[in-house]
Amino acid sequence: MSPIQEENTVQVQRHGAVRTVTLNRPERLNALNPDLLQGLLIELDKIAAEKEVRVVVITGSGEKSFVAGADIHSMNQLGPCAMAEYLELGQRVMRKIESIAPPTVAAINGFAFGGGLELALACDIIVSKESAKLGQPEVDLGIIPGFGGTQRLIHRCGVGTARRLCMTGERLSAQDAKALGLVDMVFPDGEFSAEVEKLAKTIASKAPLAVQGVKRVVNRACEGMLLSGLRHEVEEFLRLFGSADREEGMTAFLEKRAPNFTGR
Repeated sequence: MSPIQEENTVQVQRHGAVRTVTLNRPERLNALNPDLLQGLLIELDKIAAEKEVRVVVITGSGEKSFVAGADIHSMNQLGPCAMAEYLELGQRVMRKIESIAPPTVAAINGFAFGGGLELALACDIIVSKESAKLGQPEVDLGIIPGFGGTQRLIHRCGVGTARRLCMTGERLSAQDAKALGLVDMVFPDGEFSAEVEKLAKTIASKAPLAVQGVKRVVNRACEGMLLSGLRHEVEEFLRLFGSADREEGMTAFLEKRAPNFTGR
């Protein structure tokens, strides 16, 4: 196995036909700021150009978090135009994960909230540590998911579950997420790395053209509905971003207090 090579806040480890992409902002629980998203996009473009790659694993650095969400500290300082650019970048990253030829595995090693769960939802397979927590808690901030969470939750878990998770902001255990179909496999914490490696090697051992064909056909089954829904999600997010409730929600989050929403 070659040494980890870092570019900005993204690390890529190469092991045969498998690439492990590690999001590396442990001091912010790997929250998705523009620099991390741009770095991830750059690395995904490089991986897409490597014909020998058969599987891509995406995970987070540290023991605590996969991706704790979007970076609220950064978001709270953005104006409408900058916010629109941030959303567009996030959407591009998620679509890149979906569209690259090799199958992608989200290895959830800790918190996967908000944008972190949206990133996992863009992957083909989602596996989780038993101790991980998952959720779409954007309503606690006065906003909705903006990187495709509402739409991809529908395709993975159904309309009812998507509504419940996005309307309540409920945090799920890994086992509860598996029961809903949100997570495909749950592994004990001490066996997680070995089991992820085993899964990646299993997929990499199969006929690569056939595996990639499965990915293309499954993605096409819901492509039109997904693209339309993603546009509507961004429009609604930007509308809510200008609300007093959004300002209150994010300020309360940063001040570590309960928000006082007024419906304005």
